[in-house]
Amino acid sequence: MADPRGFLTTRRQECARRPIRERVRDWREVYDNQSLLPIIGAQAGRCMDCGIPFCHEGCPLGNLIPEWNDLVQYGDWEAASERLHATNNFPEFTGRLCPAPCETACVLAINQPAVTIKNVEVAIADQAWERGYAEPLPPERMTERTVAVIGSGPAGLACAQQLTRIGHTVRVFERDDRLGGLLRYGIPEFKMEKHHIDRRLEQMRAEGTLFRTQVEVGRDLNAAELLRSYDAVVVAVGATAWKELPVPGRGLDGVHQAMEYLPLANRACNGEFDGESPISAHGRHVVIVGGGDTGADCLGTVTRQGATSVVQLDINPLPHEDRASHEPWPVYPKVYRVSPAHEEARELTRLRGEWERSGVPLPGPDGDIRVFSASTFRFEGDENGHVRALHLVGVEPDQRRPQTGTERLIPADLVLIALGFHGPETDSGLADQLGLRLDERHNFVRDSNFAARDRVFVSGDAGRGQSLIVWAIADGRATAAAIDRYLMGTTTLPAPIRSTDRPLAV
Repeated sequence: MADPRGFLTTRRQECARRPIRERVRDWREVYDNQSLLPIIGAQAGRCMDCGIPFCHEGCPLGNLIPEWNDLVQYGDWEAASERLHATNNFPEFTGRLCPAPCETACVLAINQPAVTIKNVEVAIADQAWERGYAEPLPPERMTERTVAVIGSGPAGLACAQQLTRIGHTVRVFERDDRLGGLLRYGIPEFKMEKHHIDRRLEQMRAEGTLFRTQVEVGRDLNAAELLRSYDAVVVAVGATAWKELPVPGRGLDGVHQAMEYLPLANRACNGEFDGESPISAHGRHVVIVGGGDTGADCLGTVTRQGATSVVQLDINPLPHEDRASHEPWPVYPKVYRVSPAHEEARELTRLRGEWERSGVPLPGPDGDIRVFSASTFRFEGDENGHVRALHLVGVEPDQRRPQTGTERLIPADLVLIALGFHGPETDSGLADQLGLRLDERHNFVRDSNFAARDRVFVSGDAGRGQSLIVWAIADGRATAAAIDRYLMGTTTLPAPIRSTDRPLAV
């Protein structure tokens, strides 16, 4: 520890967000990461270098957080980068997208604001690229073993990079026209600009990983043939089968799934459709059904597209500002949080007064556009079959049963359903061709070694269910170690994932 009293003398200071009026006019990242460098050394100095660093348990990757915190204090970016990349293939992804369960597990968080672990992580990752420390790491020798990876999301990419670096010949198959999975087309540009993905892909190509896009295994290529051509096959297709909202009026025009809407917006940001998404919120009254991260992604997107008004419905009750008694430290608590997207919507609502003109009352506390303890009852359409309003009803917090006399009408000519996912898609033929089975949670069955059957492995959300990016990367790394051991009889690859198949902290 450079300063053993740092956690007492230095207050927590996070990376600054760009001004709201500026950032909602473009698609660049919300955070001004240049503001990190002047403060990051002192912030890393708040780390207490605990005898038992619970942040390790909070992080599924087992990141060596106290070590790289200490190195950042001394300005040793090269050593900090080496320590960070020792456990995480893509820290610039997690540093931007992970909800940081490590911070809620920080010992300092027992009675003070936690160390800004996530900010330190992204600063190290960005400095590694700027200073040339993220060089490709091609294998020293080849093993003559071949592996096919189906899916190029974080689990598939992490698994592929680990296997390539150990000497196997790896080819990644992706059904979309560009690589990255939900990182590419599900995560909005304002949360992570896509040049971060492209940079990592170039690194992987330089290391020897091969890629094929616009090939959907199961439809365009028989998975059984793939299995005959490779020594092992990894199924890392994610959990992309979205949850539906079976209520009257669901078939009306203007009611879309979030994952129909967000990919089109991302493609428009990439220059497709002449920069204008086919499904746009411009000038519309928008209702987002679902209170999770995907709903917040939709919120930030409709704001930038120029929605007239927006309401976000959350079936859960309004969370408390502090930890509940049944969620003690170091468990990741469900508390009231305001994301950058909610901050933007609240401020623009206040400035423009659109709610008064639209006739929709401000639903949440302090101008928050979220309505808690709310469930969609039905949709109402106009004479042309287009949605015009949404009927919602309040629900009891515990049983989620509708409360009598609470029905409300909200104007809506664009509705986005963001209720999450319930497992991998199974209509492509992939599961049948590889003999994959579904468990009771609608995920592909696999054993403790990530194997679904001989030479077929399942990695990431396809096997564990909808989860966090940090869990997907950890799963990919652990799957790579299991495959290397299967192919070679032993392995030197690290296996960071816990023995349990479900997150402990999140």
